[in-house]
Amino acid sequence: MAAAVGITEFIGAEMIEKAISLAWKAHKTPEKPFILEKNRKGDPQQVFISFPASGSAKDWYSQKPFGEVPIDLDLFPSLKSIGYNDAAKVNEAFQGRFQAILSKPLLETEVKDAMDKKRQIVFTGHSSGSPMAILATLWTLEKYPSTKSNGSVPPICVTFGSPLIGNHIFSHATRRENWSNFFMHFVMRYDIVPRILLSPLSSFDQRFEAVSQFFNPNHKLKSFMSESVGRSSHTTDFFSVVMSNAAKVTSHAVSKLIGTTDSTLETIANFVPLSPYRPFGTYIFCTGNGKHVVIRNPDAVLQILFFSAQLSTEAEVAQVGNRSLQEHRTKLQLNFGKENFVFLEQDQLEKVPLTDDGSKDDISMAFNDLGLSPRARLCLRAAAGLEKQRLKNEERMKEKIDSDEFEEKMKELEKYKKVMELKNICYYDAFKKQESSEDFQANVKRLQLAMLWDEIMEKLRSYELPDEFEGRAEWVEHAKRFRRLVEPLDVANYYRHLRQIEAGTYMRKGRPMRYKFTQRWLEHAEGCKFEEEYSESCFWAEVEDLSHITNNATSIVNASFDKDVLDRTQQRVARLVARIDVWIDNKVLDKDVLLEGSTLMNWWNSLPSQYRNGSSIKSLVKCKETR
Repeated sequence: MAAAVGITEFIGAEMIEKAISLAWKAHKTPEKPFILEKNRKGDPQQVFISFPASGSAKDWYSQKPFGEVPIDLDLFPSLKSIGYNDAAKVNEAFQGRFQAILSKPLLETEVKDAMDKKRQIVFTGHSSGSPMAILATLWTLEKYPSTKSNGSVPPICVTFGSPLIGNHIFSHATRRENWSNFFMHFVMRYDIVPRILLSPLSSFDQRFEAVSQFFNPNHKLKSFMSESVGRSSHTTDFFSVVMSNAAKVTSHAVSKLIGTTDSTLETIANFVPLSPYRPFGTYIFCTGNGKHVVIRNPDAVLQILFFSAQLSTEAEVAQVGNRSLQEHRTKLQLNFGKENFVFLEQDQLEKVPLTDDGSKDDISMAFNDLGLSPRARLCLRAAAGLEKQRLKNEERMKEKIDSDEFEEKMKELEKYKKVMELKNICYYDAFKKQESSEDFQANVKRLQLAMLWDEIMEKLRSYELPDEFEGRAEWVEHAKRFRRLVEPLDVANYYRHLRQIEAGTYMRKGRPMRYKFTQRWLEHAEGCKFEEEYSESCFWAEVEDLSHITNNATSIVNASFDKDVLDRTQQRVARLVARIDVWIDNKVLDKDVLLEGSTLMNWWNSLPSQYRNGSSIKSLVKCKETR
């Protein structure tokens, strides 16, 4: 219960009421991109920015069936899956509207002014104004990262009746970046709008354009219902279509939650497109009787969006169909007493009572208020169970990587590297030659260590680890140490067996996910754009590739290769040498790579002068001699 109260403590009851007021006020000036008000009484002082909604179909669906597109990574570089480097999908119409707002300097100017003055920005919106508030918040979080040292205050987003906006990667990325808690979505129990984008535009025919006019709070309810005799049936049919599609999405989702595959559902999914949109952030479901149910688990939120609007009888369809639009138009009235907020955290979801046992405790009453059936409660347990299993999987991986056995193998490889250096040979070259038992034992350790990281990669691929996993500093550090020590051995093994002849270069065809993913983790943590070419752990692959290209320098110069090839090769050589210099200065690459007779030095010494123009490895050798 204390966590539930934290919702109002975090943003304040007064702040929520102000957000509600401004969200509705924005509807009165749809010609403006947003309205702004400042509150200088608080600490920190606050700036409210509210966006108007639109009832036009083109501002909801840009194309069939669902209108999703990759998010603009120039504006939102963090909204991606780090490992796979896949951009989140977002509603194209919503993104287009936000880009249009941002193309004019007004919003950026106001945000910069507030952030420079250490004021807290509260973005808010109702209906399709909410996605603008969401994207503005994410854009601000990207552009003005908050740290303890800079004293800035992160923005907050408060939405009312917001439609869904992004796919599972969108939700995954916001949790990974620890941004989810900055988003509060208030939803009335029957409000249709948070469920609309679970349906393709094609399922509505002409009904969406007619019903969407009703999303505008300025539209007159009585005139809407009396414009034609069949208008009420439009809302009933509209509600039925949305909930029918929501049923398909949630049923398919829950089959994955419980780890079973229903052949019928899979067949439907193959032939009938399912909505990609998923919830994210904190949801506050308003039951209509003064109770507010707070939940953060996105899988559980999706199930509640469907089951809380379920009907007991067919006779209720017409009544609830109209109510689903009326609730969207109703200005939210919140009861801020402590007893009126029920927080369904992980522990509560795991212990959800499957039936109404007559209990009068807050949680039991909350489930009754939302009208959740035994099946709905079972689905919520499944959502909690999946999250629990993800945490257990991470803990199990952590136990393995922290184990004495794992650490011993890492230390043995580090010892192997030092021993080879004492023998005046780079461990990359020693491993590639495989001339001693020490090399054989190093290969055994390489394979054993790779097995654990491959297991981690497989769990990442199937989303069996928490969303926050790739962003945790401890895993970034574990992965960095492993990659820098072990990947050179993988490169050496690849070229030792001449796999490049049939398969192609290591970087194009041979590099395992365990290195691609973990390199991206580090680059993301350090705020770098993904290099993708090569890093300090696999620069040997670039050396091998360039060595192959330049091993017959005479034929290259004598027109077997055209000038463009020569120029590109010279540029690659210069870039590689510059990077090696930086890596050694930053102590992320050891000086053994510069030992006489190493693959690097042999290659460099064999290069004709035209490849060395503008580059010098002498500074690197000098660097080695002075350390």
